Amino acid sequence: MDFSKEWKFFLGEQENGQAVEFNDADWDTIDVPHDWSVEASFSEELEGATGYLPGGIGWYRKTFEAPHHPVAYLHFDGVYNQATVYLNGEKLGDHPYGYSPFYFEVSDKLKHGRNVLAVRVDHSRYCDSRWYTGSGIYRSVELLGAAKTHIPVWGTFVTTPKVSTEMATVQVQVEVRNPDGATVATSIFDPAGNHVAEHSMPASKAIIQSMEVANPMLWDVDGPNLYTAVTTVSVDGGAVDEYTTRFGIRTIRFDAAEGFFLNGKNRKIKGVCLHHDGGCVGAAVPKDVWRRRFAALKAGGCNAIRIAHNPGSSEFLDLCDEMGLLVQDEFFDEWDNPKDKRKNMNEQHDDYISRGSAEYFQEWAERDLKDTMRSHRNHPCIFQWSIGNEIEWTYPRNAEATGFFDADWSGNYFWEQPPHSIDEIKRLLKELPRGEYDIGETAQKLAKWTKALDTSRPVIANCILPSSSYESGYADALDIIGFSYRRVIYDYGHRHYPKLPVMGTENLAQWHEWKAIEERPFVSGTFLWTGIDYMGESNGQWPITTTRSGLLDRAGFEKGSFHMMKTLWSEEPHVHLTTQTLEKSPYHTNNGDLGETDPKAWERKLWVWHDVNTHWNYNDGEMVAVEVYSNCASVELFLNGESLGVKHLKDFDDRIYKWAVPFKAGKLEAKAVNVSDKLITAGIPVSIQLVADGCHVIAQLVDAEGTPVKTDEREISFDATGGRILGVDNGAPDSTQDYQSNKVATSQGRCLVVVEGTCNVSASAKGLAGAHIAVEAV
Repeated sequence: MDFSKEWKFFLGEQENGQAVEFNDADWDTIDVPHDWSVEASFSEELEGATGYLPGGIGWYRKTFEAPHHPVAYLHFDGVYNQATVYLNGEKLGDHPYGYSPFYFEVSDKLKHGRNVLAVRVDHSRYCDSRWYTGSGIYRSVELLGAAKTHIPVWGTFVTTPKVSTEMATVQVQVEVRNPDGATVATSIFDPAGNHVAEHSMPASKAIIQSMEVANPMLWDVDGPNLYTAVTTVSVDGGAVDEYTTRFGIRTIRFDAAEGFFLNGKNRKIKGVCLHHDGGCVGAAVPKDVWRRRFAALKAGGCNAIRIAHNPGSSEFLDLCDEMGLLVQDEFFDEWDNPKDKRKNMNEQHDDYISRGSAEYFQEWAERDLKDTMRSHRNHPCIFQWSIGNEIEWTYPRNAEATGFFDADWSGNYFWEQPPHSIDEIKRLLKELPRGEYDIGETAQKLAKWTKALDTSRPVIANCILPSSSYESGYADALDIIGFSYRRVIYDYGHRHYPKLPVMGTENLAQWHEWKAIEERPFVSGTFLWTGIDYMGESNGQWPITTTRSGLLDRAGFEKGSFHMMKTLWSEEPHVHLTTQTLEKSPYHTNNGDLGETDPKAWERKLWVWHDVNTHWNYNDGEMVAVEVYSNCASVELFLNGESLGVKHLKDFDDRIYKWAVPFKAGKLEAKAVNVSDKLITAGIPVSIQLVADGCHVIAQLVDAEGTPVKTDEREISFDATGGRILGVDNGAPDSTQDYQSNKVATSQGRCLVVVEGTCNVSASAKGLAGAHIAVEAV
């Protein structure tokens, strides 16, 4: 049973909220997934770490009639966080971690007729992460029924230990409850639904079925072919259970000298890090929101995602399977010791609201890790298990041993070799106080748990201080070591520890980062920080609620860094034209050419791409810095049909074509072979243009000629007749407008509404002609 509809919700503490006869008639009626934090207004009085939105305590209740099954399970894909679950007034259990899936067997607790499920969610420690988490039952819930003899939740595991173009061996590991006298038969179907293999054998508690698939269609980022294994459990010749597992046939290999291989082909990992919020919909992200975002990232050449810094939802992984995106699934941001949620440098804190997952790591880590793996391990998109993110800072002796005592996020840490020699680091690690927990011992424990469930994928971690991690025992637990913003020591790692593969697992979205990887075959690739702007990590920056390092903004609109990375990651010819007043640009003019005071400044660009526009609206004669991002060997710029010169990519070390152009109204156009981009001077806005993309409707102000107007802002009101508005946004990081609204002011003349259901969306603004568009449910 899909448990997404008709829940009752109350924000606040509620005595006896679990009681069967409790009167919840005046509670809100909602559907899950649900995030109550995103429904609130932003407030400067709250914490920037989690995006200036609140947490709190919330209660959920669902009344239902369950069909009779001998065995039943209640499955949650994720609840944020500190969940306590009750069925018919009886406590089933607690689940503190907000990102791991969990379930309860409820066979003897369901009643004939009316049942009441209640969930108390305590997110009063709302600053318990360094980013926006959301609050509530923000992932799917379902009730699963089965016969006495059955395959339990997460009861299959499919691997492909031998793969060639002619034949693939598929192994299906099956767990069976009450197997006596039963038979297990598995049939495999190819992506077109053709039956291609089968195996039958007597059941036991755990069996492995091995089958051969001829001429397999491989799962690849360029062709995400998905097979289906249908496993049937029979007793006395009659089927009593059927369990479907989707999987892919593929091989992965990491080589310390040559990098990453997918299906035997050497390729670079062109990845991005993503937090789990979807902008205006918060943490309860509809699948189609991820689809639009993934499609944009793939169009920019991205082939991999690191889910930072927590396990993702099943729907997220399903979509990566279907669209061909490799995934690094990350378990934890904290281990034994807490991180400071506000500064991310001083790792100790004492206040209640910022206590995070380190509080229950000792008790719950193994269960959270293994439950995540059992739930996720059949997804072919997952090619790495990450046991942790930037953990080293939380173990003081490891940070101190590196010599980076005063790590400076705009200075030495990014560009300098480790201040201490290897011998000095070893000495300090022996002499400095160890603390209650040891980073190497914990890493070994986590890696051991991971390998107990899956040896087909490597174990990795994102190391912020790799020079100490190599010596502390941390790196010894890893199959691959990931560097966080340490591209300057790729050679150091490869030279001193040549047997351990290395890659960037958190890097800046800048050309210098990719150049370092491109020049080194032994570096498998990178995950840029980040693919999309995310809410939170905005301490002391009000009204900025969002971290701005994304290739896409919070509403999924492309930024300058997106187009730069597309020119590096995609072989398709690409030209993207941007402008900015010379005064606001990073450049000055020298004999008519644009340049920076330091010609090597591009080598040390950091988090946020410099401010650029995609319009041609300035004051007459005003000097404008024109940039073109392109992977073409040469580009010619035209203003109103007159050539402003041909320039060559080889002449720009920073890979940015530049012209200094006095403004004149009309058309500015950049042309390369078979590809171009243009900007046209816009007049005053007269109407709204709507474009639908799945559940999204993008509204753009346009002039009388239909030219986008990007220098005038208006408040747009939306209506979704026949459907429901899930949220509105304009993508601007300093916008504090309510997401849960039917109106929003534009930024760069545009905004976005996300809707649910088949509906007619209309948009209106004062003084402008309105517009409407039909949207089909997805």
